[in-house]
Amino acid sequence: MKKQLKTTVFPYGHTRPLRDGRVTMTGYELDFVDVQPMVAAYRKMVRELAYDICEIPITTYLVAKVHDKGFTALPIVLNHMLHHGDVQVGIDTGITAPADLVGRRVGVRAYTVTTGVWVRGLLQSEYGVDPSTITWYTDDEEHVQEFQAPPNVVAAPAGTSLVDLFQRGDIDAAFAGPAGLGRVGAPTAGWDAGSATRGAVRSTRPYKPLFQDAAARDAAWFARTGAYPIHGLLCVKDELLRADPGLAPALFAAFTAAKDAYLRALAERGPSDDAEDQKWTKMRAFVGGDPLPYGIGPNRRALDLLLDYADAQGLTSRRFTPEEIFAPVH
Repeated sequence: MKKQLKTTVFPYGHTRPLRDGRVTMTGYELDFVDVQPMVAAYRKMVRELAYDICEIPITTYLVAKVHDKGFTALPIVLNHMLHHGDVQVGIDTGITAPADLVGRRVGVRAYTVTTGVWVRGLLQSEYGVDPSTITWYTDDEEHVQEFQAPPNVVAAPAGTSLVDLFQRGDIDAAFAGPAGLGRVGAPTAGWDAGSATRGAVRSTRPYKPLFQDAAARDAAWFARTGAYPIHGLLCVKDELLRADPGLAPALFAAFTAAKDAYLRALAERGPSDDAEDQKWTKMRAFVGGDPLPYGIGPNRRALDLLLDYADAQGLTSRRFTPEEIFAPVH
């Protein structure tokens, strides 16, 4: 009988062949558990080891590794995002360039949110804006409770969201989407399903992207650095990896087969109206190849940059190397 592994990942198109049985693993069966919002799964894995296998944002994983939370990532990068379009600024603030953020107040859900780490790294490395010169306002806990945020991070009053702060003029800018203004209402402890409402910014205060030409900047940055920003990683309980050294290679092979099947089908039939199809078709054009590269080698430039950023921003106790943060898969 196959051993069942309780697994939770976002329902990506590239994991669907594993869900529907087109791709299988010898000796194991992945028992997929859907969690909404996924941020609840991240927190439960970090704090309770609630799953055998769980998608975890890379920066949460790095902080969890520092504090030995009992799981290790495989170099299976489940999600990538671009970041020049993430910061939204109040039109009434006079902020028109990155340098204008110095001395200002910017909202992000939590300091260790992956989007926040990428953007702070870009601001410093590309535009010379030191993140320590900005006051960062947060409205949620860090997943890893032991993490101590820098002194220039301010927690919003209990029950107050970044949207509330932005509407009142208490912050000058904030991140878009779930990392900031795209979530209405302060999150509740544990992020149980239904604890937060997602949607457009409910604010009468006008705002605009910091970079009006974000897509062009993303393309120019990628052309120069070769870094394709990483987000979600597949993580596995350490006790399972210790018990079976063949598990990590088997998972890598299975997730790679599922991804390859999805991308072949996508190329043959073209994208549907499905958001995942649309995203990875656009990303394929952006990177000029595989929009979902697995393994350390194809992701090394992004890993090196993000590990630099995480160290500089105080997420890790030292600068990790790509090889030491992943379980071997070959």
